[in-house]
Amino acid sequence: MAALDDVRVLDLTQVLAGPYCTMLLADLGADVVKIERPGGDLIRPNPPFVGDEDAYGGYFQSVNRGKRSLEMDLTDEEDREDFLGLVEDADVVVENFRAGTMEKFGLEYERLRERNPQLVYASIRGFGDPRTGETNRQGQPSFDLIAQALGGVMQITGQEDGPPTKVGPGIGDLFTATLNAVGILAALHHRDRSREGDESCEDGESGEGQYVDTAMYDSMISMCERTIYQHSYTGEVPERRGNSHPTLFPYNAFEARDGYVVIAAFGDNHWSALCEAMDRPDLAAEFPTAEDRLKNRKSLREEIADWTSERTADELCKLLEGSVPSAPVQDASDVFADPHVHARDMLVEVEQPGTDEQVTIAGSPIKLSETPTKPGERAPLLDEHRAELLGDRADPAEASDDD
Repeated sequence: MAALDDVRVLDLTQVLAGPYCTMLLADLGADVVKIERPGGDLIRPNPPFVGDEDAYGGYFQSVNRGKRSLEMDLTDEEDREDFLGLVEDADVVVENFRAGTMEKFGLEYERLRERNPQLVYASIRGFGDPRTGETNRQGQPSFDLIAQALGGVMQITGQEDGPPTKVGPGIGDLFTATLNAVGILAALHHRDRSREGDESCEDGESGEGQYVDTAMYDSMISMCERTIYQHSYTGEVPERRGNSHPTLFPYNAFEARDGYVVIAAFGDNHWSALCEAMDRPDLAAEFPTAEDRLKNRKSLREEIADWTSERTADELCKLLEGSVPSAPVQDASDVFADPHVHARDMLVEVEQPGTDEQVTIAGSPIKLSETPTKPGERAPLLDEHRAELLGDRADPAEASDDD
């Protein structure tokens, strides 16, 4: 049994934020039905590929695993009616259109709620939905880069003398998606709890649904919580510090003979252990407090950097293991070779349609003892599940012949 095996999700999303959100729900056991525009999700043809006959690329495979696919044109009246029929039996609808798009289809939250009052309706937008706080930005397009820029991520990312820099992974999408999944689970919990507290609910009824709204801009402000309190407390605008930390030292990346290591020795105990490993008890005696070390961070960084530059990353980590938090800076091949990653099932092999190959995607970091996640099913082919989802309605001509 999976944690969400009694939950059906209608997924109207595409590209990254929405599909990642619904992938999290699918990993937890939800039946996620991916409602795709004519031609399918925009990222189906995105590389990389294994061969020339791949049904889709790695981008689509990675965030759409374990879902079912149904191709629909929501501007078409028959498809809209089919969609409304699916809504009646759904628990969740997720969409990431611009604000006002579902209204143009005549499929806005209020109409869907009329068909299913227990429905949890979730949206992921760049700037949120007017229902939860109207602004002049709503309706504008947004992508990860826009959200990272507006939310302050880029202003504090990069080297001190370099330009604002985006974080490598699309955190504007991924963090927003994760928060949206949390909101959906909270709404489902409320729905079930409201049913328990309502004696008028008959068996089979599920309680009160609601609207869940998560904006990319809002989410980046939440992720940058440090800049908010720093500006409030000091009146200063936090700036880029490379790999260092504004209030902790040493907490940085240092160059080794064959790569880089990170060292987080800001606590007095860790600092003493680092100085011992460096055979520099004089540094521990001269700079015993965190305040001392922050005031002299420039010269101390040079001392540590001189020490790390003479040793390999592996040598450094072995010297510090068990006493000072440290790690090598790994690339993807290092991650693939790490036994920890395999022991934690964080690399999952799935079928790649159109080839005889298996490909590897990231596993689920959510570990549950009684209802484990199952991220091992491939992404669907476009419209692969029409017959099982719509039955006789899947082929109007065939349904007419039966009559």
